[in-house]
Formats: sequence, structure tokens, C-alpha cells
Amino acid sequence: MRQNKKIIITCAPTGSIHTPSMSPHLPITPTQIADAAIEAAAAGASILHLHARDPIDGRPSPSAEHFGAFLPRIKQATDAVINISTGGSSTMTLDARLEAAFAFKPEVCSLNMGPLIFDFSGAASRVETWRHPWEREYVETSRGRIMYNDNVYIERIMREIGQGLGTRFEFECYDIGHLYTLAHFAERGLIKPPFLIQGVFGILGGIGPDVRNLAHMVTVADSLFGDDYVFSAFAAGRHQMPFCTQSALLGGNVRVGLEDSLYIGRGELAKSNAEQVTKIRTIIEALGLDVAKPDEARQMLDLKGGDAVGF
Repeated sequence: MRQNKKIIITCAPTGSIHTPSMSPHLPITPTQIADAAIEAAAAGASILHLHARDPIDGRPSPSAEHFGAFLPRIKQATDAVINISTGGSSTMTLDARLEAAFAFKPEVCSLNMGPLIFDFSGAASRVETWRHPWEREYVETSRGRIMYNDNVYIERIMREIGQGLGTRFEFECYDIGHLYTLAHFAERGLIKPPFLIQGVFGILGGIGPDVRNLAHMVTVADSLFGDDYVFSAFAAGRHQMPFCTQSALLGGNVRVGLEDSLYIGRGELAKSNAEQVTKIRTIIEALGLDVAKPDEARQMLDLKGGDAVGF
């Protein structure tokens, strides 16, 4: 693993898992998403991992129209790196999930390195009142859905988005096997280093939120990629801050945001994404480490630059 001189903070403001009934602070409308992203960047996030929502009822949306309602404003207000999800949600087709990436040609897209059961149905038990009819079924039936990316899908995304648009990837690895899949495509020359590997922990269906698993993932990645990768990690829910702290201690980067956890502390909802960014930045700096600025993140990841995007 490349040892960081500075720590990249990624913020994921809204995602596609949590629903409006779970927190009044979850950004839903284009204005809310833009405000959340801009505030997170001001707090120290150099990469913004973005999903879109239908502004009427808050359901996850892959629509380029919905992305286009907030992307230009974020770019005008901050120089942060924009990362558009190609994961979307398990209810979306691949063509739908790629719509915004084709439309806006971002510097970075996320790329799930394999299929997995992405079960967040347990969150339903914590909701007393549902604001919108779609929410409860969407959450409860997640135990019977697969977040789907097979090797054909992965190769298409690498060729059409990576090679075709000059976009790099946040390779989301939910288990050790995903590292080997990534190595397979690297060996075939479909992707070039440095690889931004995002270890994802604590999703029911993926690797568990045990710090020993984090150390093991780094060990395996070291054996597969040597100095050709940049590591980052996060864990869902209450494990968010401990895992980010451990990632920084291991020489890696971090990701926070309301996509991954709605809380700032035990039983306390985060009032904003910026609050989480500020907390992890405080921890990083207390450890004697420095936070990377957007241009430093671009250099670390060899990105094409904000002037080469399509928005």
C-alpha cells in the first residue's frame, strides 16, 4: 500500500440505503444534497461520493436529470473531486446505474467489485412512522435482493466508463474475494494503477466489522497490489468512526457520511454530513496526521482533473 503523507476524507452524503423516515437530516432534494456536499467539502472532505434522489418522495434515483440538478452547483462552490456512484441500488438496471456517469464524465465513479446480498432490512424495526409508501417495502425486502455486479458488468464499466471517459474508480470491496477479482482485471490491463480500494465493512452479506478483518484486507491487498494501490475504509452504522480511525492508523484513507451511518454518537443522529467530516478530521489531526486537499487527492489518485468532466 502506498503510505499516505496526507489522508483523503471522502464524504457520502445520501446514498441509496437510508430512507427519509430514518432521519430528518438525510439530504433528499437537489438543494439539500448540494448544501450537504458543499458543507462537507468546507469541513475537509476532498472527495464527494454522490447518489441522487427523487425530490418528490426521496427514493433513490439513477436519473441524469436528478444528478444534473445538483452537480453544477457543487462544482461552482467547491473544488472537491466528484465521485458518481455506479452502484445505485439493487432495484436498478445496469443501464440505469450508468446513466449519470455517461452524462457527466466525472473524475471518479464507484465500482462494486462483485455481487453480494446487501441486507439492511433490520433498519425497518427502528422506524416508527413511514413518511412515504415505498419505504417500508424497499427496506424490508432488501433481505431478498442481490446487489448485482458480475464480471461481465464490471468489465463493461471498466471499458466504457474507465477507458472511454478517462474516469477512475473507487473500487468498493465488500469481501476479500473482491480484491482477487480486482487483481484479475488489473492483470488483464483493463485498469491502471494507482487503484483506490475502498474496503466496506459491516454490511449484512459482506465482511464483518472486526478490525482484524480490516488488517487482513490490507495484508491481502499488499500481496496482490504492492505499492500500486491507495487504501480507504469505512464501516456501516456504529462502527463508522472506529474503522475510519483504524484505517488512518494503518496508513489508509477514510470515508464518512450519512450514506454509511446516520449517527454521530451512540443514539445521537448526526445533524449533517459536515458534522461527521469534522469529527473524523479532528481525530486524524489529533493523531498528528494531515488531511489532503482536493488537488492533493487528485495527485495521489492520478485523476484527470475537474476541467475534464461533463458538467
